[in-house]
Amino acid sequence: MIAQILGHDYAALRLRYWCQSGRSAWVLDEIGKELPITVGVVIDQNYIQSLRVLTYRENRGGEVATPAFTDQFNGVSLATNNFIDKDIDGISGATLSVHALTRLANMALYLHRDSGCKDGT
Repeated sequence: MIAQILGHDYAALRLRYWCQSGRSAWVLDEIGKELPITVGVVIDQNYIQSLRVLTYRENRGGEVATPAFTDQFNGVSLATNNFIDKDIDGISGATLSVHALTRLANMALYLHRDSGCKDGT
């Protein structure tokens, strides 16, 4: 399913995450235009609580790292088709970076749900 979400296999052999009491935090990478974007996603009870760009390496499109952009992921969850339930507004000139962050948000929600990270674990 990860390959369907990303459109390719995930390059890393291991995923960095933390899970406790129905909350999880994920550190994921995805290529924007040419370079990786590192994103942190916190999920609480199957909803994104926070998405932040930890490292943005491209020369252009850095607007995706601003809270004005990333805050629109707050409250997003998975729909029944395993894709996020909200349309994310794009940024002119940063289309590939916007798509990368959207795929990572989707991936984090999917991984959270399938990780078994529930209350009390």
